[in-house]
Amino acid sequence: MALRQRPDRMDVLQGTLDMLILQTLQWGPQHGLRIAQGIRQKSEELLRIEAGSLYPALHRLEQQGWLRAEWKVTEKGQRAKYYRLTAAGKRQLVAEQGKWDRLVKAIGLVMRPTEG
Repeated sequence: MALRQRPDRMDVLQGTLDMLILQTLQWGPQHGLRIAQGIRQKSEELLRIEAGSLYPALHRLEQQGWLRAEWKVTEKGQRAKYYRLTAAGKRQLVAEQGKWDRLVKAIGLVMRPTEG
């Protein structure tokens, strides 16, 4: 069964995918497909992360030392690489959240200058 595309679905802003991945892994170790599903579900189906973006980001975050990965067997009996946050990844998530908060504030000031 194919998912019907929502007309209000949005592309992930450049630079936010890392933050979304780190946030999703804060709930515990997960494999790539589960990370993508978590982002999609938590965003109420508005954000969909494609494999072509997800896996390079996971490898990049692992190289940065923000994630650790190990091969395990999934609930369905398939081998998959499970990712988990490292202590450095948790610190990076806090930094990313701070940058996100500042960006949202700045955009709000531009879009609604009289409300500030």
